[in-house]
Amino acid sequence: MTLKRLLLALVLMSVLTAAGCSTKPATKTPLNLIIAGSLMIPFDALEKAYEAEHPDIDIQIEAHGSIQAIRLVSEVHMRQDLVFSADAALIPMLMYQTLVPETNKPYAKWYIKFATNRIGLAYTPKSKYANEISADNWYKIIARSDVKLGLADPRFDAIGYRGLMALQLAKAAYQKPTILEDVILGQFKTPITMEPENGRAVIRVPEILETKPNSNLVIRGSSVQLIALLESGDLDYAFEYESVIQQHKLGIVKLPDAINLGAEQFGKQYSQVQVRLDFKRFASVKPEFNGEVIGYGLTIPSNAQHPQPAEEFIKFLLGPKGQAMMQANYHPLITPPQADHLDALPAGLKSLCVQLPASVAQ
Repeated sequence: MTLKRLLLALVLMSVLTAAGCSTKPATKTPLNLIIAGSLMIPFDALEKAYEAEHPDIDIQIEAHGSIQAIRLVSEVHMRQDLVFSADAALIPMLMYQTLVPETNKPYAKWYIKFATNRIGLAYTPKSKYANEISADNWYKIIARSDVKLGLADPRFDAIGYRGLMALQLAKAAYQKPTILEDVILGQFKTPITMEPENGRAVIRVPEILETKPNSNLVIRGSSVQLIALLESGDLDYAFEYESVIQQHKLGIVKLPDAINLGAEQFGKQYSQVQVRLDFKRFASVKPEFNGEVIGYGLTIPSNAQHPQPAEEFIKFLLGPKGQAMMQANYHPLITPPQADHLDALPAGLKSLCVQLPASVAQ
């Protein structure tokens, strides 16, 4: 190359760089979401669609059982921009009263209840008695000694304690007072127990929950971990959310509305059961879960690194495109979304929500 051409090349490179035409890729803003495992499939679709419209954003998703997800933020102090729980009530329980060490402010002071669900019983064609099971006899079949039943760990995942609630509620629905005991009695080294208290059935879960060697009950930390066991034939049945069952194209036993925790008209009946965890590792709260209609909640932690992009993602989720993706993945929504402490929401979100009814607000 001649000296003249070399000088021209250097000048051209200088001009391109000054004009912002450098080949170096722009840095993307990471948006960290920690979510309930039952949201994994619809949020995969949301991630792809949102990043296509916002090429400057890199969504990073981590999924766990809802209790575990929130405790990673409020007790392990993992920095997250958005928290999504399958039980909205966990947000005030675990985040309102827990303080960020660096700021001494609560991890959250508001949440939005944006979706609901129903509990169903998942199975496959390989499941024992798959040709026999129905909404009339499911509780008899899962109690059989040769049937493997999967349950998410109620110490870490909301559907775990909701599955126990469903078994208790089934007693009245089927006029059989031992359904819960028939399924779980004798399965654990330290038993799960039920006792009446002030007109309500209180189910107590021990801190150490370990099944006996010959138990036909399989416990996993998150309900989504049970899906692979169903598909492989290592499980016959598992309590799952209806949305998850449909997403994975599994067989489903639809439970009556009096049991599935998804029908508003049975809210009073649901409230007659409570699950308590004898779990000393919770940091200053009583882990007591009341039976109620399933409600998914979201919030932006007060120590979020990217609160404004987090707010924009919520707008997308609650908007027409986000709602269409949730519905396409069989996940029912709450319309309009309901906010606890509506006045504390970021200004851009207030118009999208209504105040949560006082009877359920925390």
